[in-house]
Amino acid sequence: MGSRGGGGRSISQEAFEEMVRENMEDLGMEPAEALEDAIHALSLQGVDLTGIVKCIPGTGAKDDDPVLQVLHALNKMVAAGPPRQSSLGEMVQLLDRLRDLCSCGGVRGGAENASIAVRNGAVEMLCSLCSSLDIGEERALLAALKALRSILHDTRSTDVFQNSDGPKLVMHIVEEGNQSISLMDCAFAVIAVAATGNEIVKESFMDLKIDELFLQNLKRQSNACAGSMYDAIRVLLTPDDDRVLASQVYGYARRFAQVGIADALVVALKNVPRSPSTISVCTALKAVAVNNYFTE
Repeated sequence: MGSRGGGGRSISQEAFEEMVRENMEDLGMEPAEALEDAIHALSLQGVDLTGIVKCIPGTGAKDDDPVLQVLHALNKMVAAGPPRQSSLGEMVQLLDRLRDLCSCGGVRGGAENASIAVRNGAVEMLCSLCSSLDIGEERALLAALKALRSILHDTRSTDVFQNSDGPKLVMHIVEEGNQSISLMDCAFAVIAVAATGNEIVKESFMDLKIDELFLQNLKRQSNACAGSMYDAIRVLLTPDDDRVLASQVYGYARRFAQVGIADALVVALKNVPRSPSTISVCTALKAVAVNNYFTE
């Protein structure tokens, strides 16, 4: 996962391209030199170029960008309204392609591709798509959640997730899709990455009573809980947002302990003594117990 920081001063794609164009037209630079000079000059000024497609204006290179091509196709499908069964297969392929680009990346790297996706509205689009899919359309919903998880890599992206009603959306998926371990696992994985380094997102999930949802799942599924749920518990109780002076996570730990999550985690640990989830359960239990101790 990339840095959770927000970088320096920002610049729009249009302003960046205009600077390159001015280098060519006003200063007589060759295209490649104009591009390199713009990148160098802006970097020296402390401008955050994260998510900018660094290409020469007018060459069509931007239109050939793989991330933008996938986003264009997905936006077209989302704009057409609720997806039809006949188009779900194509949608899943596009979502998988976006996830692969933002996870592995290729030439540019996954983090840079994710930044380009975020800058070009991917978080808003994926949240809208998830809200339009029925729980029964599990394959498409899984693909959308995995793609969303792959682009939530810094505070810029998680702030957009927060402003797009992401916490409420994912909580709804967990509540309605509790019969599918795969769906639950993906949804809790989104919760974990969205809350990492973002105190406001943590607070939103707590306002939505995610502690009660954790307890329900621990009691209902016992030894069959989604592994990422334990990661979500740990993240929500980790004071990792450098932008705030006093984190509220210690109070959250007390709430978790008071509703019975610590006890439920002990039971879960007994049920999965040699499971791949054992370490995750232990770290979640430690987060609840240690942070609660500091509030007593």
